[in-house]
Amino acid sequence: MSALNLSPSFLLAATGQAAPATAAQNIDDTWQGTLHAGKDLRTVVKISKSTDGTLQAQWYSIDQTPRPLPVKATTFRDGELRMNLEDIDGVYTGKLSVDGNTFVGEWKQGGQTLPLILARATKETMWAIPEPPKPVAPMAADADPSWEVATIKPAAPDAKGKGFGGAPRQFKTFNTTLNDVIMFAYDVNSKQIVGGPAWMETDKFDITTGEPDQPGSPSQKQLKSMLRKLMADRFGLKFHPGKKDISAYVLTVAKGGPKMTKNEAGDHQGASFYFTKLGNLVFRDDTLDDFCHGMQGAVFDRPVVNHTGLEGHWDGALKWTPDETQFQVFGVKIVPDESPDAPPPIFTAIQEQIGLKLDAEKTAVDVMILDHAEKPSDN
Repeated sequence: MSALNLSPSFLLAATGQAAPATAAQNIDDTWQGTLHAGKDLRTVVKISKSTDGTLQAQWYSIDQTPRPLPVKATTFRDGELRMNLEDIDGVYTGKLSVDGNTFVGEWKQGGQTLPLILARATKETMWAIPEPPKPVAPMAADADPSWEVATIKPAAPDAKGKGFGGAPRQFKTFNTTLNDVIMFAYDVNSKQIVGGPAWMETDKFDITTGEPDQPGSPSQKQLKSMLRKLMADRFGLKFHPGKKDISAYVLTVAKGGPKMTKNEAGDHQGASFYFTKLGNLVFRDDTLDDFCHGMQGAVFDRPVVNHTGLEGHWDGALKWTPDETQFQVFGVKIVPDESPDAPPPIFTAIQEQIGLKLDAEKTAVDVMILDHAEKPSDN
């Protein structure tokens, strides 16, 4: 999301002419501007006032998605607007101009700051927000789907990072090893994969699937089942289960109880676990088993075991300062933030922010003992 392309002299002049604190300005309206973030991203912000007088906002990046991004808090004091988009680690602050038609401010996200001017939209200037795609009905809970078509190609040698995702009825992985896919599909840590050829940890692939052979949008459980079938078919993956005493992190409830929000909504089809940057985690509609699987797959070099005894689905967020032992799966070098206002270490953050506790223990965990794996068959 980015700002109108105005000269520095205009920006300085506009910034210096904020609306005085005594001005009664009505900002309940539609505002828009363009963020220059490598490419132009048009931003539309709809601000309204609730019955109790608090401000609410919907933030659209219409060149990226037709769906609004959640704004956790919106405040307007002394001529300054502030919006906190916690889910994407974004904050906007802007000063209202004397004529009440422009906010001159900046957008901060992931350590980057960009200018962003929001102008009050009129019927003639208002950008159309694209219609969101029609939702795909959930797949039947008892369906056992498969992908009839899947393409597996070696990843580009210079590819950075890795990822899993896609549209409701398609799925892709980017720059992933077979071990990465096993970890995702079976909810295990790399230390729970025993044996297998060395290339499973080094050779990287891009996987692109067709649509499932059953109607509807697959659940996370059905998606992982399809991935397991794909690995058996295309990688010849065979294993048998076992137990092994290894170092793990055990998750329990901290003194004072959980500080997360219990998600009571619907059919729990919207589970998510993602990082806006390393050390900034958002999770929505997840069980605590899901939370453990996400932490052991992305953050830690050992399994995470759920001993909380807490049932149900939860929403929460964590901000911490990673150290060099974390996020090794992404192949990045962590430089710890030593500034005075840096977030706390993860073990402190988990207790203070979500009311849970992690302790290192040696305990028996389930492992996958590999019997066979081969490089993928032709597409």
